[in-house]
Parts: sequence; structure tokens; C-alpha cells
Amino acid sequence: MQNLLTSAQLQKADIFTIQQQGISSVELMERAAVGFVAAFKKAFPERKNNIAILCGRGNNGGDGLAIARLLTEDDYKHIKVYLVNFSAKQSEDYTANLERLTEKKIKSITVSKAEDLKDLKADIVIDAVLGSGLNKPLAGEYATLASLVNSLKKTVVSVDVPTGFNAEGEIPIAYNGIKADLAICFQQPKLNFFFPESVAALARFKVVDIGLDKDFITDQPSDWKLTTKADIKHMLKPRANFTHKGTYGHALLVAGNDTTMGAALLSASSCLHIGAGLTTVCLPKSGLVALNSTLPEVMALPRHEHLDIAAFEKFTTIAIGPGLGTEEENEILLARLISLKKPLIADADALNILAQRKDLLDDLAAQSILTPHLKEFDRLFGVHQNWWERLITAQREARTRHLVIVLKNQYTFVCLPNGEVHINATGNPAMASGGMGDVLTGIIAGLVAQSYPAETAAILAAYLHGRSGDELAKKSFTINASRLALQLPKTLRKILD
Repeated sequence: MQNLLTSAQLQKADIFTIQQQGISSVELMERAAVGFVAAFKKAFPERKNNIAILCGRGNNGGDGLAIARLLTEDDYKHIKVYLVNFSAKQSEDYTANLERLTEKKIKSITVSKAEDLKDLKADIVIDAVLGSGLNKPLAGEYATLASLVNSLKKTVVSVDVPTGFNAEGEIPIAYNGIKADLAICFQQPKLNFFFPESVAALARFKVVDIGLDKDFITDQPSDWKLTTKADIKHMLKPRANFTHKGTYGHALLVAGNDTTMGAALLSASSCLHIGAGLTTVCLPKSGLVALNSTLPEVMALPRHEHLDIAAFEKFTTIAIGPGLGTEEENEILLARLISLKKPLIADADALNILAQRKDLLDDLAAQSILTPHLKEFDRLFGVHQNWWERLITAQREARTRHLVIVLKNQYTFVCLPNGEVHINATGNPAMASGGMGDVLTGIIAGLVAQSYPAETAAILAAYLHGRSGDELAKKSFTINASRLALQLPKTLRKILD
């Protein structure tokens, strides 16, 4: 897992790298500028674009000055450098790069007030005004500058982070910084890039490696981890000779109602296609025809009020919730399953029942997995004002209750009992359609049935769910949940090959 650090920790990584590799800070800044320019050239290869580079007086501005020199040397024809002198302080590396710029006879324009930029003419604005150390909203001339840049409606590329955007911590509801079309960041993404509120500050980001000491980064204390393809390949267990359906467990999905059988079918399909040895759906009798005609490989356990609890004891894992309904009989059934004292996977209406029955929530067995979306999470644990606050609660609840909480969004957060938060970066907006959560629940159940630990199953499921969507999105503008379930074996094969 990639260890994700705060901006303060990354500054320590800078210092350690400089000392360990025997380089100067301005040489590390040059590395960063080279990486930025390489990424910029791929995104904007046209050399005739008018490019305005706004440079503050700190190290972010120093990056901007180095970038201006390198782009000019690379034959970008129309570069204008603006020195944003709103601060009395000037970093040493900024000074060094300003001298290099002057030596190359590249002219710069001093900006004493934001108003000086009101007639700015550019196709692309490179924002190198303020870096990642900011932890409060912009004020004064900086706020005016950000508003002005945003009003230009030009393509904006930010160096490391958009000016005014805090790298971690709560993102202000009324964000007043620069809105970037692209942020080219150094070494690793900022934590706040993964939060939905970041859409106010950037459309997308690209990470460039600047050679910071990877062992130092790995050794830093951090609860935040980014799941990578290499991690997934290491976690997945290839199928061995002489294994059989009994080897890969028996998953039970308690799902579906008279008008919501689709949720049960989607969960069953993904459980089947992720590789559970046997899959059974506990469903109302009204769903038997749909199940038997759609998924003949999946068995049925008809659901009725007199169903004996012993009927549930033979299953390797039990998931409950998709399309279930919150009627009293389902509340009673959930309570009976919790009384087994075995880990459950709870989704959808099971979560809604738990939100009303906190006593049942308190009785969940350790290593149970909850898979809420935003509204379900807030019903369970209280209303939150922002996603950072929500994640801190999820982290605390997972640790305190010894649960795995899979908090779903474009970037899904898997919160583990040890306090770690694993961020999944697969998935895309083409997947924004009904039934995707049902498919994820089935994947988790199928993996737990195959003896993957709860933590591993949740991390794998989030990644494989999103990765399958990414594969389908290469050829399709939108994706439905049924297609995604069918894609799972192909995605697994590609990863393991």
C-alpha cells in the first residue's frame, strides 16, 4: 500500500532526501519542475499557446519560475511570467530561480495588486502562487486574485495544489481559491484530492515522481493508504489444482423483496462471478422464478417468518440488505442473524434497520463489514458537515467497534479496525447508475466466502468493482450494474496474468 502523507510530512521527506542524496533544495526544485513540464507537455503539446505563469514569492513560486525557464527552453513560444508580490517574504529557492530566469533573459512582470491582472491575456494560466502549506481560506489580495483568475474562464494548471486549497483537513464549504482544470502534484496525491468537496478546486490531478526517498515515506506514521494494482495482485490467490466448489465457500445473500428482486439478482450475479464456490439467495417466494430463470447456478432459500435459525448456520458468510425492505419481519430476521455471533456483511436496508436499532449495531460481531453510502452513513452515525469529518468518524467507529466500514463514493474509503483508511482510486462517473452498491456487496460476500479476511475482502472488492468499471468505460459512455458483474472474471484474469 502506498503510504499517504500530510504536507508537513512531505516537507520532512524533502529535507531527508536532500540530506540523504547530497543535493541542494534548489536541485530538488529543479527535479519537480522537470517532472511538471514533462506532464504539462503531454497534456498541452501545442507550443503556440499563450501561457501566463503566476508565481508567488515562496517555493511554489520558485517552482513556477523554473517551469517558465524550462518551457521556454522547450520552445513554448509565448510565455509571460507574473511575479505576484503580495508578501514581504521571499524564499531562497525563489530568489535562485528568479536569478536563473533573468540570466536567460526571460522577462517578468511584477504584480503588486490583483487588479494588475484584470486584462490578463492567456490560453493557459499556470498557477504557482501558493503551495500546499495553506490551512485557512484566502484573504486580501490573494482572494481577489483567485476570484479574478476564475472569472477569466481560461484553462488553469496548478503547480502541486491549486492556490487556496488545503492539502488535508476540512475543506471549507465556501471555497474561495483558484479552480484548476488540472493539478500536477509532486510525488503523491494530496489527501484532500480524494474528497468530493475537492471538485470546487480541481477537475483532475496528475502525480509526478520527483525522487523523494521512498523508504522514508514508507516509514512515516500514517493511517492513510492508497491501494495500488501491485497490492491487489499480491492479495489475490490464484486457483490451485484439485480445488473444487467446496474450496471456495458458500455465500448467502439475504436480499430482495416483492418489488426489488433486481437488487438480489445483481448481488447474486457478482458473488457468483467473483468466484464463490456456492451462492444462495434467501428471498421471498415471489422471486423464485426470476432467480431460477436468470441465474440457474444460484440456489434459493425461500424466506418466511418461520425460517429456522439453524438454516443459516451452514454458510461460510452471510450478507444482508440489498433490496430487503425495512419491514418488521426483516428487522426480526436481522436480529436473529446477529444473534449467531458471526460476522455479517450489512448493506442498504440492513443499514437502515441498524440506524433505527442501535442495540443491534452494538451487537454486531467483530469483523463485520458495513457498506454505507453517504446518507446511510449519516443515518448510522449522525449528520456530518463535510467528508473529512465523516471519515474521522468512520475511522473511530471502525476501530471502536472492530468493524470494517466501506464508505462509498467515487473514491471509496475502506476503514479498518486498526485505524487505517485505505483509499480506492478505481472507478469512474460512467458507473453512476442504480445497482452498483448491490454488486459491490455481492463481490465482498464472494470474497469472504473464499476465505479472504474481512479487511482484505473489502479492499479487494472496492478495487475490483472500480477496475471492472474502468475496463468497461473504455468502450462505453455509461455502464449498468449487470454488465459490471459479468466483467469481474475478465478483470481478475487481467490482473493475475
